[in-house]
Amino acid sequence: MTDLIACLGTETKAWEYARRLIEGEAWGQVFLIADADAAGTDGKTGFKCKREVFFVTADTKLLLPQLTEQIRKMMDSKIADTEVALNLALGTGKEHMALISAVLKLGLGIRLVAYTPEGVREV
Repeated sequence: MTDLIACLGTETKAWEYARRLIEGEAWGQVFLIADADAAGTDGKTGFKCKREVFFVTADTKLLLPQLTEQIRKMMDSKIADTEVALNLALGTGKEHMALISAVLKLGLGIRLVAYTPEGVREV
């Protein structure tokens, strides 16, 4: 099964989209690029979902090259396949650039996916 990597963003109203994307397909593993609040590191707040997700906690205050390296290190050796499904509907342009760069530096191919009214679709 294909692993999913998605940016979560900080807009809690948009998290329903992420939930539907994650629960709408039989993914291998699910990795969410998120800040500490979205990841729920305080044990109280954070994104909740019916299936297990792995948070890649991104410090968006870092410069783009450092953010890319942070994400790359956290994802290194976690994906066994040669490609991943990637969703960039949530988050910021800086997070998107860092994530794409990190995934490509890991030698992975990408398939862009989105949640639509008809379910999860490749775009």
